[in-house]
Amino acid sequence: MLIAFSVENFRSIRDLQTLSLVEPRTDRHLEWSNLIDPESRRLLKTVAIFGPNASGKSNMISAMTWLRQFVLNSSKETQAKEQIDAQPFRLSTAKESAPCHLEIEFSWNDFEYRYGFEVTAKRVESEWLFRKSPKAKPATLFTRELQQIKVNAEFFQEGIGLEKHTRENALFLSVCAQLAGPESAKIIEWMNRFRPVSGLSEQSFFAFTATRMGDPKHRAGLLKFAQNADFNICDLRSEVEEVTEAKLPTNMPPEIRKMLLGQKFLQTDIKTAHEKLDADGKLVNRVEFDLAKDESQGTQKFIALSGPITHTLEEGSILVVDELEARLHPKLTQAIVDLFHSPVNHKNAQLIFAAHDVTLLDPERFRRDQIWFTEKNKQGATDLYSLAEFDPQNVRADTKFSRQYLLGLFGAIPQLAHFQDAAEDATRK
Repeated sequence: MLIAFSVENFRSIRDLQTLSLVEPRTDRHLEWSNLIDPESRRLLKTVAIFGPNASGKSNMISAMTWLRQFVLNSSKETQAKEQIDAQPFRLSTAKESAPCHLEIEFSWNDFEYRYGFEVTAKRVESEWLFRKSPKAKPATLFTRELQQIKVNAEFFQEGIGLEKHTRENALFLSVCAQLAGPESAKIIEWMNRFRPVSGLSEQSFFAFTATRMGDPKHRAGLLKFAQNADFNICDLRSEVEEVTEAKLPTNMPPEIRKMLLGQKFLQTDIKTAHEKLDADGKLVNRVEFDLAKDESQGTQKFIALSGPITHTLEEGSILVVDELEARLHPKLTQAIVDLFHSPVNHKNAQLIFAAHDVTLLDPERFRRDQIWFTEKNKQGATDLYSLAEFDPQNVRADTKFSRQYLLGLFGAIPQLAHFQDAAEDATRK
């Protein structure tokens, strides 16, 4: 389970910002549906981030994605001579050469971990890993300052001797996991259960859903899921095949060819079927559509996203989605969110998403601590804050959040006072 994520000096995020999934105070509102283990740890099952365009919502999720990808890939030999894709805040001379800071806290296999690092384009400046359990004191597994790595021999024996094998542009944790370290392998396993996806493009999860559909059990479940989303689909199937040398165009650049073959790239298609009726309304046949070519963008989005959603609920992992509501009807978006608050989510899966759809801001759906906002200050830097930080006397548990938000009482809305004047100037001949 995700406990918290912190980021500093990444894209529009200049100062340290922390997204916490820990319930900040004892609030009984929706606790039995929206909290994980309300009698003890009290972690949130879902978090929604709202804010105007270009306020930093997507950058918070991009930072999560970037952390995950760097942990999984930094020790690979293909990255040996590459610069780190650090993306510091560019609107401050004090920050443009400073390291990006990312840290994540999570629980896994009865332990809580806090792992993070600071990086520039050239090297890893620092790195740290801490662990604690309910019955023991917090333990430092390792710390790192540049190439000076201190390993706790009692709790992280797998790291001893690997310090000299760690490049300055690679994470020590990744190196330990690549060499089959048991503790680091657990963290990599958790990272693989932490899945950020983009709600604006299905390509990042289309192949996952198509592959999942190849299992008859999952195919039946995904079909039922789509049918109950009211898409008028009577059947689903997928075509999945691995891209081979013979299937690639002869004029493809060698570097792209090498990348596709090295990553075992899959060529995938999803087909939908609809009933064909005669003049009397009787079924005469079924017509197969290509999901990507023949279906609406909303249908494409939902079916592609159905794989990660059902898989996340099935295994109790974490799904992070940018622009969740894009191209979906508000009622359907609400239904997706409600799944994570329902008995279907008996394994305590978590959903973190960014959205603009204010119909989601409903006290019957969310607690105050589940609603977060982003807005940029006068220096162009993103500030992240929670609705729970407002005076509870002014924002009660049953407050109509959406109305107050649109009135500007929480900030994080576009400032459009002179919008018509600007449009008049732009259209004047």
